Amino acid sequence: MLSTGLPQGAVPKLERPGPLRERVYEALLELITTRSLRPGQHLVESELAGHLGVSRQPVREALQRLNTEGWVDLRPAQGAFVHEPTEEEADQLLTVRTLLEAEAARLAAAAAGSAGVTALEELCARGESAVADGDVELVVATNAAFHAKVMELAGNVVLSELAAQVDRRVRWYYTPVARQRGKQSWIEHRQLIAAIAARDEAEATRVMRAHTEHTRRTYHGRNRDTTTG
Repeated sequence: MLSTGLPQGAVPKLERPGPLRERVYEALLELITTRSLRPGQHLVESELAGHLGVSRQPVREALQRLNTEGWVDLRPAQGAFVHEPTEEEADQLLTVRTLLEAEAARLAAAAAGSAGVTALEELCARGESAVADGDVELVVATNAAFHAKVMELAGNVVLSELAAQVDRRVRWYYTPVARQRGKQSWIEHRQLIAAIAARDEAEATRVMRAHTEHTRRTYHGRNRDTTTG
């Protein structure tokens, strides 16, 4: 186990063709978002470079970019560390998420057809199965896909662009509470699907607002045991 906390072989080597700097950045951002690299964790350039099969230069550049974007903290004479979000930071982002998602749910109820409802049902079934299997990584990914589908069905490009800006941070905050939210989150998703299928804009808005508020409250009261993030 390296000091970065990643088992050997856990990260695939990056192929050389293409914009390497961008690919290293995306790889590190994904590791942070999924909490494979945990908040507060020391990031050693040489070890990350070894994991990714690249030189230290693109890793250094990626860390500088991640620092600018608030994912990494560069501390003088200490090095790089994964940013540890404050409760206020999380609260602000999850509050904004509620506003965006509630409007998306309303628009989806107004516009979604049977094909869209079927797509949501399929994602919900996948999420329920992942919960039953205890596959937290798949739960988080499927949850993100479900919410992205609702946003797509809303049909508002500007709203989608705004949501995309916060999507990765939402995944970051959701990962530690995915196990705690468990089945209840997907029960709420089923309620949302019913409201969208019934074209009930008010109910879809209410359900989504309550759903995202539950996640926000769970995050603030989360179990800090390392098994749940």
